[in-house]
Amino acid sequence: MKYTYSVQILEHHLDSFGHVNNAVYMQLFEQARWDFITEKDFGSRQIFERRKGPVILEANIKYKKELTNREQIKIESTIMQTDNPLIFGIHQEMLNGEGKLACVGDFTGGLMDLDARKLIKPTAEWMVILGNKKT
Repeated sequence: MKYTYSVQILEHHLDSFGHVNNAVYMQLFEQARWDFITEKDFGSRQIFERRKGPVILEANIKYKKELTNREQIKIESTIMQTDNPLIFGIHQEMLNGEGKLACVGDFTGGLMDLDARKLIKPTAEWMVILGNKKT
């Protein structure tokens, strides 16, 4: 399952070279992930009510092309299944205004019990959000 998020690059995203600051790429990828789960009715309100939520365990970013001011971009996110029942992968591609690959992010995540402060096996509801229709 692929989820597409659109956003415009704004002045506060830029560094002194006039292109997007490297740390901002991480923020934009996170914004797309939050939009994805919020749309699936698992946003911050539901996370705090259920006391379970996703966490990022590892991040790998590859910068391909610069992004500049006022450019409309798209972030495509795909959930990847893993052999480990406690973790999942997220592959994200940031496309510039011309549709060319600007940045790739590969993330490893898990579902955390906010009270026990540890990873837990995905709940049936979380599996549906990840695109696994089996409950």
